Order: sequence, then structure tokens, then C-alpha cells
Amino acid sequence: MERGSIWIPKADAASSSPRWFAALTGCSGRALAQYHQDLENGEHIVDCSGRSGRSGRGPAQYHCSSSMTRGVSARPPDGVAVIDKPAGWTSHDVVAKARGVLGTRKVGHSGTLDPDATGVLVLGVGRATRLLRYVTGLPKSYEAEIVLGVETDTLDSAGRVTARHDMAEVSAEQAREAAAALTGEILQTPPMVSAVKVGGRRLHTLARAGVEVEREARRVTVHRFEVAPVPGAGAVLRAVVDCSSGTYVRVLAADLGRALGGGAHLRNLRRTAVGSFGLACARPVESAEVLPMAEAVKHLAGLRVGPEVAAEVAHG
Repeated sequence: MERGSIWIPKADAASSSPRWFAALTGCSGRALAQYHQDLENGEHIVDCSGRSGRSGRGPAQYHCSSSMTRGVSARPPDGVAVIDKPAGWTSHDVVAKARGVLGTRKVGHSGTLDPDATGVLVLGVGRATRLLRYVTGLPKSYEAEIVLGVETDTLDSAGRVTARHDMAEVSAEQAREAAAALTGEILQTPPMVSAVKVGGRRLHTLARAGVEVEREARRVTVHRFEVAPVPGAGAVLRAVVDCSSGTYVRVLAADLGRALGGGAHLRNLRRTAVGSFGLACARPVESAEVLPMAEAVKHLAGLRVGPEVAAEVAHG
């Protein structure tokens, strides 16, 4: 099968509704009606190469064949998909694309990853969306770069520069000591560009309107915060962070800069793990793989029961 293509059994395509077809291929329902008449040829290509979208979806071809034994089943999949999110995509962009790739609208994510960030984003598919609450609270791991001496209004490289400091003399040892002081259980104030709600409105919405509000500091746990100079990059540190859910790495970067007598911002953030879901099992959204539903709760303690109890649990 060609990359970027989906094989659809002829019977499924012939009996599918415009909504099902559109969700699967990203093409319009009119495309389905237009090509139904050609299905008797045994194989047909629906070419959506002229379609464009906010997420930059490229050309795609979708083949309908009565002879293919493998294809998209009428029943949408249930399980977990681990995605390696590219830069420039919002978490919702990934969800929207996954809905087309996996052939179901029932897709959700376990926690927002900034548009400029890359890395692990865990999706729940089908009935597994109900299990995402068990994934959201898992610890996270990140890699990033911290630029010393430059502050921005978003605390990352996407923001407007608000202050500059001469921090060329900061030593690697000083940076490591300051990072160590920011590990353990700490209080952290959510940034204005976060999705946290204050007074019923998300902070990033208020920030876009030029409004800044008081935010209550939250208790988070930083298990690991290691920094080292990036060779040849000036006052730039490479950072590795293991932390509890709800920790903002950009705030860690800004706090580190202040602790060193100046300021700093974050760039090139990459999430390397959500719990046991690491980059090794992450896939581009275009080739998403659905893992069994049990993967969403594999970190929880199990209990073996008999068939009678299992039946009662299955029925609530």
C-alpha cells in the first residue's frame, strides 16, 4: 500500500454515508457520490490532492477495492494512539487529522502540548477516550533549550522580547546548582499563555486580548532538572526535565534565569515521554497505530476476578 493511502473495501465504500466517507478521507461527501458510479470497475481512486487545510495536509489518495482483504472496517477502532506531534500543530490539529486517518470522530488527547513543541501526544480512540483521565495525570519527560539573558512575554521563543540581561559569565556549575534548587516539590505560577481557566476563561484567551490576571501558584513536583551548556551556542543550556503532570517547563526556564540574576526563555521543547509512552512507540499522525485499550491503564494495579464478578463489572 502506498504511503498516504487508505485501502477501503469496495462494499464499505458503496454502502458508506457521506459523513463516514468525509471523516475517513477528508474529502467532501460530493466526492463520494461522484465516484460511486465508478466502483463497478473493481478499484477506484479518490484523489483529494486539491484539498488544503489549516494543518497543511498534503495530497492523499484513497483506493476502493473489492479484492483487498485488509481495509477500514465498519466498526471504528478502540484504543490508544501515541503520536509524535510536529512543530506548528496544535493538539487539536492532531486530533482532527487522526479522525480522518482512523476513520472515526471519537478521538481525544490526554493533555495539551504547545503548538511550537514536538513529541509525545497520547490520543484516546473510540471507547478508550473514557480512559484518558488515567493518562492525563501521568508524569512527563521533556528535553529543551534554555536561552539565558533574554526574556519574552510568553516565556518561550514565540513571544516578544521584554528584557535583556548580560549573563555571559554564568558558569555551568552555577546553572546546575540553580536547577537543583528548582527540583522536588515546588510552587509554580501558571503562565498567561496556558490553558488554565481563571474566572471561567482560559488564560491564553485573556493574554491574546492583552489582559493579565492574578494566578494562584500550584504545587508541582520536579523529579529531575538537569542542565548543561550547548557547545558553541553562547549562553544556551540544554535541559532535561522529569516532572509531574501540570508542570510548565517554560516557567522552570524563566525561574532559572531569575535565580541566576537575569532572565531566560525556553525554545525547542520536545516531550519525550508521558508515563511509559515514549518516543520509541510514537508515530507520525499520518501513520497512527491504535494500541489495545488496556495500554491506557497498564500502570494501574490489576486484580484477577472470576467470570461472575467480571460480568457484573462489565455491566456496571
